[in-house]
Amino acid sequence: MRLKQNQQINQMKKYTYTEKKDTRSGFGAGMAELAYKNPDVVGLCADLIGSLKFEKFIEKAPERFFQIGIAEANMIGMAAGLATEGKIPFTGTFANFSTGRVYDQIRQSVAYSGKNVKICASHAGLTLGEDGATHQILEDIGLMKMLPGMTVINTCDYNQTKAATIAIADYEGPVYLRFGRPVIPVFTDENQKFEIGKAWMVNEGKDVTIVATGHLVWEAIKAGEILEEQGIDAEIINIHTIKPLDSEAILNSVKKTGCVVTAEEHNRLGGLGDSVAQLLITEYLAPQEYVAVNDSFGESGTPDQLMEKYGLTANDIVEAVKKVMSRKSESL
Repeated sequence: MRLKQNQQINQMKKYTYTEKKDTRSGFGAGMAELAYKNPDVVGLCADLIGSLKFEKFIEKAPERFFQIGIAEANMIGMAAGLATEGKIPFTGTFANFSTGRVYDQIRQSVAYSGKNVKICASHAGLTLGEDGATHQILEDIGLMKMLPGMTVINTCDYNQTKAATIAIADYEGPVYLRFGRPVIPVFTDENQKFEIGKAWMVNEGKDVTIVATGHLVWEAIKAGEILEEQGIDAEIINIHTIKPLDSEAILNSVKKTGCVVTAEEHNRLGGLGDSVAQLLITEYLAPQEYVAVNDSFGESGTPDQLMEKYGLTANDIVEAVKKVMSRKSESL
């Protein structure tokens, strides 16, 4: 699908990187900074200090850290109690245990009363890899965004995760912060300001909108470069805050391009794609394609193998773009 030779496209903004880091280490770096920036911040962990990168926080503020052990429900209850006393608790464990295992406690003790608890979840999605389906969770965004008053954030690289961790300490209300295990390119600004609920325009374009979140933002950038070579001008938006959704940014883009692809490391049911679909069905009808796990559990494998098998790569985004643009052409 190429544009005519006399039709000009914008040159895609180039993103490069010099290193790869895991987003969970961005959380650890943010917590280390909060250890001296905000004396009300306390950390709680369910026996996974190393996995959540809590070491620097503990080193700087040992009196404000609580090792709860393998007792996630108790951790959420303690966090709610600490919030009641004016503290800002950050809980940490795997995303599966942060949500599915303790959903009742989050709903009843945190969300229902709007407690100022920050639920921070590592090893989200498929890419924790070899631990397999029992530790992978692909439903957590849906679970958390359905809770009234819950803010849901899914960051794309080390720098953005660090910035988000620091930012949510100043935000009043419950937050779910989702990040991952694998090392990925660090491509966002080191000293960025993280604005909750404000989308980041990665690249402006006019032919198709690609709305991506988390690890899929880098895949969307790679897809945009492939599409540029094929004469397709993609607008790429990083939706790091899934709730509240930046509806204005998405609508402005889709009204310009006429179609959208959503990309996420999550079940296609209940995630970012469904939030965008709800927006479009009520505000502006346009063709949409999903790049997401198609209503299944994961399995053991390397992150790259799993991304390939479950259709979450740059090439999968490219194919979705071609499909949605064909649908757009048919509707004209």
